[in-house]
Amino acid sequence: MPEPLAYFAHPTAILDEGCRIGNGCRIWHFSHVSAGAELGENCSLGQNVFVADGVRLGRNVKVQNNVSLYTGVECADDVFIGPSVVFTNVLNPRSAVSRRHEYQATIVAQGVSIGANSTIVCGTHLGEYAFIGAGSVVTTSVAPYVLAYGNPARPRGWMSEQGHPLTFNAAGLATCPESGQQYYLTNHQVSRINLES
Repeated sequence: MPEPLAYFAHPTAILDEGCRIGNGCRIWHFSHVSAGAELGENCSLGQNVFVADGVRLGRNVKVQNNVSLYTGVECADDVFIGPSVVFTNVLNPRSAVSRRHEYQATIVAQGVSIGANSTIVCGTHLGEYAFIGAGSVVTTSVAPYVLAYGNPARPRGWMSEQGHPLTFNAAGLATCPESGQQYYLTNHQVSRINLES
């Protein structure tokens, strides 16, 4: 008797031979995971999601409806990708010119959230817990904990790991209202203060 699947895939989903799907994943209607793609444990792919060959998703990555993750995209753990987010992998595409050897990587670090209908231009790095507002066009890398939005996306503030705006006092300290976790701002960079003794 065959071993039961350790993940759920809707009957309309296409999982190419050679893809790797982690335990607890949920793959919904009309999604396609290509050979060579890898999903960590407990990922969720909404309706009509495409995951190309070579794409790597960490644990607990949530990809909402109508997102295409092209070759070169790598997401760490706990990333949220909103509906209809667009990723690219070539800077100067032409239909008549093959640029497969020019794919550029897009690195999405742990805890990043990307709002609906945003475009992430290839070659960028989104730092840990960065928060990209809906409808943004990201053309340059974004530092950890930065709230960025607009076209092109620009830094507008900072966000906690729980997704709350951080307001820093004169000493460069801020506290997340949900978790009570404290953060420190110095030289335009935010770091979490480790409270463990």
